Amino acid sequence: MKEGQAMKRVVRVFPYRTNCTPTDDLTYCGNPFLWTEADEVKISVVFSWQIPEAERLEKEWRYVAPTEIGGPAVGTKGEDFIPGMFMSEGNVITSRGCNNKCWFCKVWQRDGTVRELPITDGWRLQDDNLLACSEQHIKGVFDMLGRQKNKAEFAGGIEAKLLKAWHVDLFAKLKPAQIFCAYDTPDDLEPLIEAGKMFINAGLQSALRAFVLIGHPRDTISLAEKRMKETYSAGFLPFAMLWRDDEDSGHPQEWKQFQRMWCRPAITRKLCKNQITEESKLT
Repeated sequence: MKEGQAMKRVVRVFPYRTNCTPTDDLTYCGNPFLWTEADEVKISVVFSWQIPEAERLEKEWRYVAPTEIGGPAVGTKGEDFIPGMFMSEGNVITSRGCNNKCWFCKVWQRDGTVRELPITDGWRLQDDNLLACSEQHIKGVFDMLGRQKNKAEFAGGIEAKLLKAWHVDLFAKLKPAQIFCAYDTPDDLEPLIEAGKMFINAGLQSALRAFVLIGHPRDTISLAEKRMKETYSAGFLPFAMLWRDDEDSGHPQEWKQFQRMWCRPAITRKLCKNQITEESKLT
């Protein structure tokens, strides 16, 4: 920026507030106030079912400043990560994209194959598929995480089938608070079991978590419950992730109840332990 040039006042607007929403003075959730000033307004939409609300907000904010809708839900390709811009302090993205082409995922359609970004500071890693990056990049990310004031959290992007012994050594040295893997399709189970063994042998069992995709076409409550318990048996605390189509056409109430029940750690542990106890009585 040239000397004397005023910094642009870029307001970011979000349809709904989440734990990842920034909290600075230029972040809004909802309509502008009468005294709101901005040079530019960016409405960020993460999920497709938020688009109608984003479109409503655009009509409100266009009178304040030039306004545009962007974000993952509308297919905006991610650029270099700017800390604090669209995610709250601590969240960090060091790579985008994924080499897989999962039917239920928009990441590869939006961002293509994995590409590495400049590494910025943060402790809650939100990469799409970190382990698909180069060894140099991965080690650079772990070095960065080791310098932070908070314990590292891997909020996603740890693909079990890509896990190698040298990765586990890095995790063991870092001792993160959370490591999230995923059980989305049947072929994820065996790699998840092997990853669980490697992590547990490294003393990391308390950090292990896994998202489990539920409620997709052809799924049933009994099959979903089976996957949750398989995840727990592999050493990971399961978190149910309810599949939604682009229109968010909804689920029967039983799926919503199932998801709420299986995303609360205390309830999840109790359900899994009770099942293990019942099975042991039958053998």
